[in-house]
Amino acid sequence: MNNEVKKHRLRNWLIIVIAIIAVGVLAFWPTNYYIESPGEVVPVNQFIRSKNKKPNNFYLVTVSVTSQPASILQYLWSYTRPYDERVPSKELLGGQTSSQYNELQNWYMETSQQNAIYYAAKKAGKKHSLKYLGVYVMEVQKNSSFKNKLQIGDTVLGANGHRFHSTEEMMTYLRKQKINSKVTISVLRGKEKKKFTGKIVKVKGTDKPGIGIQLVEHVTVKTEPELTINAGEIGGPSAGLMFTLESYEVFTKQNLSHGHKIAGTGTISPTGKVGIIGGVDKKVVAASREGAEVFFAPTDSTSVSKNQTNYAVAKRTAKKIHTKMKIVPVSTFDDALNYLKSHYKN
Repeated sequence: MNNEVKKHRLRNWLIIVIAIIAVGVLAFWPTNYYIESPGEVVPVNQFIRSKNKKPNNFYLVTVSVTSQPASILQYLWSYTRPYDERVPSKELLGGQTSSQYNELQNWYMETSQQNAIYYAAKKAGKKHSLKYLGVYVMEVQKNSSFKNKLQIGDTVLGANGHRFHSTEEMMTYLRKQKINSKVTISVLRGKEKKKFTGKIVKVKGTDKPGIGIQLVEHVTVKTEPELTINAGEIGGPSAGLMFTLESYEVFTKQNLSHGHKIAGTGTISPTGKVGIIGGVDKKVVAASREGAEVFFAPTDSTSVSKNQTNYAVAKRTAKKIHTKMKIVPVSTFDDALNYLKSHYKN
């Protein structure tokens, strides 16, 4: 009898140990996927630094991404949440490390902030200047002869002794070079200037001559009155439109929203064009949950079909979740500005 009891207890302990191990595996064993889900709705004015009084009714919307590959349990649990998305590591990181990816998002955010301040000041008729510093290296393509020379975050200043004053000027110069011809580029890495020599290649995606890098323009802006933006740990370029609206309010001392909660997304260019972003369905869900009345969504179809623009996806998502929030299409800053002026008057 005692032996039977001992065997029974041993079997129970084994079952418990196996169960604990199984739970541990599910909870901690990583998959090769990151989970993207609806994020936060954040008032833009908290990031603005200026002497002028700031209203508090424009909101940027984030997409939440797990800081590391999801565990098996997180991966399975995501199927219970309709707007969670499982993104393969290779697709999200693009061959970069997590730290490189985060740096990339920070550089995108910096460019977005500079463009927003510049265009808002220009639109408001305030004194402004845009200084071109070069282009950030965001990715070096596999066929580039600078693959093991350039690093993510390097700033390309010029080529073959030519100092460029815009990204367009740099691309125009490189496209005039012959494939396989020799090129020497000057680079700023931190505070140190370097030179690297390689060959002109066909740039992936365009098949035109270049050095084979993905880039973001590196600029700095000065305005009068002075205005700065610091979004802290939030990365990426998608808050450009909302930063521009808030900055414009500050420069003009207007109240465009008149107490209404306005959310939105989209990149901003130095010319005021609003560009496409990722995760718009998740942003619509987040904005609706937080009671936004309006959501600005880009109509940019540069890299997608018309039924896959941010606006088209946002409209479908809004209908699916039965939100009262109005989805407003924007292709330029003026579209958003005109909507506010026509709907929210004194």
